[in-house]
Amino acid sequence: MASEHFIKNNDNWEELGAGVSRQFLGWDNQIMMVKVKFQKGAVGTPHQHFHTQAAYVASGKFEFTVNGTTMIVSEGDGIYVSPNLIHGVVCLEEGVIVDTFSPVREDFLDGSAVSYFKK
Repeated sequence: MASEHFIKNNDNWEELGAGVSRQFLGWDNQIMMVKVKFQKGAVGTPHQHFHTQAAYVASGKFEFTVNGTTMIVSEGDGIYVSPNLIHGVVCLEEGVIVDTFSPVREDFLDGSAVSYFKK
């Protein structure tokens, strides 16, 4: 299982509701990259998963909480989430976060993931 070699900016966006949409940018069994667009006020409720997650803030401003520590992050900032740590996000200014996961989030691909987003 793997993605296409090239994914264009306007290809295959998925509306998640609550002011959030995502686009899979590439994946195989070991790694996945996902672009997530947030409208102001959208919330990624606190959750945890066994995947390692690293995120890059491409635009916007977010209040991000990891393992009880909260910080405001904006364009150019990065976030690292170790496996099984509780984390969540609130969008303060409309923006985009690029998430990477290892291993691949199979629950995203098969549609079984619980929605973490609300507005």
